[in-house]
Amino acid sequence: MKIDSKSGLSSEAPSNFLPHTFVFDGVECASMEGLLQSFKFDNEQVQIEVCKLVDTAAKFRGKKRNKAWKREQTLWWKGVAYERKSKEYQELLDRAFDALATNAGFRKALIATQSATLTHSIGCAQMSNTVLTEAEFCSRLTKIRTRLQAELK
Repeated sequence: MKIDSKSGLSSEAPSNFLPHTFVFDGVECASMEGLLQSFKFDNEQVQIEVCKLVDTAAKFRGKKRNKAWKREQTLWWKGVAYERKSKEYQELLDRAFDALATNAGFRKALIATQSATLTHSIGCAQMSNTVLTEAEFCSRLTKIRTRLQAELK
């Protein structure tokens, strides 16, 4: 099942572009895309503002920082620097997606995918060129879905 905001999915689809609100480390996030794009900024106030964005507004706000973070291969959250290919960054992503999974609409949409293989071909597959690869995204969705399905049993 292809997960992206352009595939005609409902407003309750498990897409990072859609407005699934959640709180991450005390910061209100309007979408996962807003949070992911905020990682490109080392300024915490800017991060808070970017977290309020959804869809292409979030994507294009973060795009302004692509050259800087890609050159350094460093992402940020609340004053802490994360090397893109580090275990610590993967743990940050795990925590972020666990926070997203507190949103009832997101959970419902994810469970509705049942046992479908999740794909997301829009993004980049190379870690050095994106804050979240297709594999990182889909594996986290699948892991959370498995956990949620087990909780329902």
